[in-house]
Amino acid sequence: MPRPARHDYIAFLRGINLGARRPPMAELRAIFMRLKFSEVATFIASGNVIFSDRADDRAALEARIEQALARALGYPVDTFLRTRAEVAAIANARPFSPAALVGAFAVHAVMLKEPLSQTQVSQLAACATAVDAFAAAGRDFYWLCRIKTNESKVWSSPAMKALGLPTCSMRNVTTMRKLAALYPPRTV
Repeated sequence: MPRPARHDYIAFLRGINLGARRPPMAELRAIFMRLKFSEVATFIASGNVIFSDRADDRAALEARIEQALARALGYPVDTFLRTRAEVAAIANARPFSPAALVGAFAVHAVMLKEPLSQTQVSQLAACATAVDAFAAAGRDFYWLCRIKTNESKVWSSPAMKALGLPTCSMRNVTTMRKLAALYPPRTV
């Protein structure tokens, strides 16, 4: 019986390097190695962990990582897995027109565990402001911000609060492009 194929994943950990949640990257690597993952690496101190494993049940793998992180760190850490190919697709996506990007401060990729419903996609698009725009794509959506992201009021707006987005993890698209360049999908 052949062994299952090895999958190359990147775990995006929510809330790492914010507030009191600043575990050393060596500690995160050690936690992932104790889970018997291979080729474990971290990328910048914001909760990006690269690893390989034979498991293909993503939800079970996310839950296993979340349990290990909670035990080791003493607080919950939502985990969002993407394959290297999915990270490359995020890095290569162009969800906003060139005209929309003129004067943009940043574009962020926001990762979810499940895709938004069609109603949520419409409601998210309706949250757009003069400085904020959104585009959904599967289990991810993109946020274009034309001012410093910490100055945007969109996340505290009544429309965004009413939307009730599920837990997510956000990365600047520049970070996603760097990850995709350093950890491209493997060719067989």
